[in-house]
Amino acid sequence: MISSPPDGRAGIDAALVRRLIAAQFPQWSGLPVTPVEVDGWDNRTYRLGAEMTVRLPTAPGYVAAVAKENHWLPRLAPFLPVAVPPVLAAGAPGEGYPFPWSVRGWLPGETASPDRIDDLSVFAVEVGGFLRSLRQCETTGGPLAGAHSWYRGASPAHYDEETRRCLAALRGRVDTERLSAVWSAALDAEWHGEPVWFHGDIASGNLLVADGRLTAVLDFGTAGVGDPACDLVIAWHLFSGASRDAFRRTVDQDPACWARARGWAVWKALLVLSECVDTDRERATEQRRVLQEVLTDYERSQGRSAG
Repeated sequence: MISSPPDGRAGIDAALVRRLIAAQFPQWSGLPVTPVEVDGWDNRTYRLGAEMTVRLPTAPGYVAAVAKENHWLPRLAPFLPVAVPPVLAAGAPGEGYPFPWSVRGWLPGETASPDRIDDLSVFAVEVGGFLRSLRQCETTGGPLAGAHSWYRGASPAHYDEETRRCLAALRGRVDTERLSAVWSAALDAEWHGEPVWFHGDIASGNLLVADGRLTAVLDFGTAGVGDPACDLVIAWHLFSGASRDAFRRTVDQDPACWARARGWAVWKALLVLSECVDTDRERATEQRRVLQEVLTDYERSQGRSAG
């Protein structure tokens, strides 16, 4: 039996990728292998020549995404307004690496950030339009939300215990009473709609821009079929004011969906804050900002002014 690489990510390097390519796809063995400039946590990604990438999951929990993306990305791509990763080949465990992996086409662009976006409201409409197109894709046979999506697309209630544990740990350091109200409202706003496609991790690092415009959406590892509320969290991370309003209009979701989305945002921000509140001031400050944005939005939804 092949054991997992030591420390997950640490067992994956360019030398391993070169061995895997040479053994399984020798036609590409002469191409250079280099790390990408911005990498993720769930997967390690390497450039393979100028036109391809190699993507390798870092731990067992991320393995299910490989076959899911390989199967569904080619089927979703024709119906989406911007590019998604082209799947070129499926790799198998080998060379001491225990998981399936994949070869993708390289998508040019830079990860989204306000300094790379000409008009944030226009960009909000582009992201919202992508989500609307994704929701309209055929769902027959699609993977229902569950463990493979880390329960994105399911009820935020899956993370109720974790959220309440974070609230208790952060008592006196955040407004736990008001945040508890946001969380309770998210749980009360149960989803009763027809399952639709969701991405599961619409965040700046998974959005590519060129010339200030959205050009591609990456990383469908948490994608599936279910409740799309989890895809709205970017409203409080990247957008504000007019751009958030533009995003809200474009995605065209009902108040209950937004209530659940606030819950998703609160869960993740509390979780990250509880891990970094005493060790990473910059990261903690960003999570506090997100929580305050969500609180303000919640108070407005209730017809009250946030204090």
